[in-house]
Amino acid sequence: MTNEDGNKPRVALLVTDLDNTLWDWFHAWHASFGALLDGLVAASGVERSVLEEEARAIHRRRGTTEYSWLVDELPCLQELSGKVTPREAFDDALHQQNSARLKETFLYPGVVETLTALHNAGVPVVGYTESPRFWTEWRLRTLKLDGLLEAVWSPRDHDSPKGLDPVSLRRYSAENYGLAETKHENVADGAVKPNPEVLREILAPYGVPYSEVAYIGDSLHKDIAMAQDVGVIDAHAKYGVSHEKPAYEQLRRVSHWTEADIEREKLSLPKVTPVPSYSLAKGFHELLEIFDFQSVRAAR
Repeated sequence: MTNEDGNKPRVALLVTDLDNTLWDWFHAWHASFGALLDGLVAASGVERSVLEEEARAIHRRRGTTEYSWLVDELPCLQELSGKVTPREAFDDALHQQNSARLKETFLYPGVVETLTALHNAGVPVVGYTESPRFWTEWRLRTLKLDGLLEAVWSPRDHDSPKGLDPVSLRRYSAENYGLAETKHENVADGAVKPNPEVLREILAPYGVPYSEVAYIGDSLHKDIAMAQDVGVIDAHAKYGVSHEKPAYEQLRRVSHWTEADIEREKLSLPKVTPVPSYSLAKGFHELLEIFDFQSVRAAR
């Protein structure tokens, strides 16, 4: 994995996908959403299939499968909650979901060590994800990556229920929300991968030649295609390609994607599956073996 001259490609800026590249999003989502459904079925007596059908409708309306106020908007639970909100009536189920999310959200091996090495070398690392702002920040805080990434780009948060102020419902002090060191930017509404203009916007402040920028992600049709379209070095996080069939089946049943969304995405994806320039089968740490990371100043 070297240049024609036998040297490793020099990289002065790394852009990384987050979900299924730094951590296993599918596993954590499936575990936590499954725990929520189990708790709701046990507490309410409502059939799981009914909860899934109603959840899918809400996810589609809100445009995300990580909608924080899902329980409050499920019609079947609104009928059962009486004089309190569904969130209050089924608080135990929400605790089960939160516990599972916390337990099952973890980094792939070698991520912290690799990011630390790049940070110490003066090489900026920028994250780019399609997950909403709130849960992106929660994962970065929980996994202690705040500060190891110089910046992160994501969509803005999903809408909140009408008349509800999310800040007023926070249970913890302000320092338990947001990011202290990593700068958080929002992509334009409606912008999705593989959008080369978003990646160019991410790269613009750094002034690093594209030949010295590496981009890593788990999706060939989104991450790798976008990197190749822009002309940066692409690396496929093959280790992050999920093979958890139950997670995919659960996601399919409650997904926020409509048939129109799926068709629209198909049209935006490349007709031919891109062949990655570099493929990482073992883990994120392989980046250190493939590339010669140097800060912009050291590289000149």
